[in-house]
Amino acid sequence: MKKMLAAVFLLSSSGAYAVQEPEAVFNGTCTNCHSGQSWMAPKKGDHVAWKRRLEKGTDVLVKHVTEGFRAMPARGLCMDCTEEDYKAVIAWMSK
Repeated sequence: MKKMLAAVFLLSSSGAYAVQEPEAVFNGTCTNCHSGQSWMAPKKGDHVAWKRRLEKGTDVLVKHVTEGFRAMPARGLCMDCTEEDYKAVIAWMSK
């Protein structure tokens, strides 16, 4: 019982299920490339650039962020972001 309680505590305290505010994540890490500094990174709100990417599906985009893809660094340099955080930031940036 003690081991189970410890496991539940660790999971709940790790933030694994907490979603960070997309704008805060963007301002903290994503803006470094997605505000025009990198010609390969689609800018926030650039519907044409995001349309092609969104057609691949959210799972593919999250995989690219997590593993790195072309000029995109692994985890997008957000080391404390969860998969849910990435999904929320992608949705926020693509609007």
